[in-house]
Amino acid sequence: MFAVIKTGGKQYRVAADDEITIERLPGEAGDTIQFNEVLMVGGADAPLIGAPMVDGASVVAEIVRQARGDKIIIFKKRRRQNSRRRNGHRQDLTIVRVTDILTDGKSAPKKAKKAAPAKEDAAVDEAPKTAPKAADAAPAALFTAPEGEPDDLKKISGVGPVLEKKLHGLGITKYAQVAAFTEEDVTRVDDALSFKGRIGREDWIGQAKALAEG
Repeated sequence: MFAVIKTGGKQYRVAADDEITIERLPGEAGDTIQFNEVLMVGGADAPLIGAPMVDGASVVAEIVRQARGDKIIIFKKRRRQNSRRRNGHRQDLTIVRVTDILTDGKSAPKKAKKAAPAKEDAAVDEAPKTAPKAADAAPAALFTAPEGEPDDLKKISGVGPVLEKKLHGLGITKYAQVAAFTEEDVTRVDDALSFKGRIGREDWIGQAKALAEG
């Protein structure tokens, strides 16, 4: 029995155990995929020709590996324009092995899941499913926060609630602290929060002086 399938804008004649190279499909080696766009099914009986697809027919295949095609050089040149452009392209491909041709609306058989290995020691704690992101971790304090209610650092241009919380974690709670920053202090805060010169670009020191005086 053979079938003609359509995938990736192309048509392929396939039979059981055939290996074909098609446009890239998502999946890993060993995964089972099912092609439902079947244009024709032929064999010992009269061929079934779709209009445009054969109702209830499908082809089951297993991914052998993901690959890439040969490099193609694309060169464009315009006469008398001194314009030349050279590009390369390698097409993403998937190599599959046909395992079965199904008719009458049958679906691909499901593979049995691999049994999970038994735990060696029930008392061993399981690792957390999601580790905390490094960006969410509170930065280590660089300064000693002064006593009293903190100033509203969000009045400094570019500081929002999240950044204000991080500044509090560094021990920065007052306008006067920012206004008194030395070059060394600016460098330390830049490094701690990965600002890349943001304090200087947005003139935090000048803004903080104005807010402290006001």
